[in-house]
Amino acid sequence: MRKIGIVISAVVVGLDQFTKYLSTQHLTVVDSIKVFPGFDLALSHNTGAAFGFLANAAGWQRWFFIGLALVMSSIIYVWLGRLSAKNKQEAFGLSLILGGALGNLVDRITHGYVTDFILLYYKDWQWPAFNLADSAICLGVVFLMPVLLKKT
Repeated sequence: MRKIGIVISAVVVGLDQFTKYLSTQHLTVVDSIKVFPGFDLALSHNTGAAFGFLANAAGWQRWFFIGLALVMSSIIYVWLGRLSAKNKQEAFGLSLILGGALGNLVDRITHGYVTDFILLYYKDWQWPAFNLADSAICLGVVFLMPVLLKKT
């Protein structure tokens, strides 16, 4: 399952980096493009974790999140290698999580922040900006959770 997982993860990383590239070429941090009500494209640079957690820390968080991503990616890589062919849903979920983690890792290493550009909102409520890698991680968890809950 590891080979298939690596291919899926590589596709996620490639799409994530491509969409981040497009967003940085066509958006600025102060502008946003309304796609339709409730959905804008708005460039932001997140030095923290999900939803800006630790974004205002003194800079150590970059190295912490790089290390955490490397450790977790290694664990997922080993986990994928131990799965049998019948564990397709588990492998797919892990592959999405791995691809998302690596996509954001590339940003942290190369820029010191993660590029976010998807903004969802309703009236005065706004979800924190995110990217394709974040979406892949969340979707991977959706695929993985039923499998893990069955095992308990």
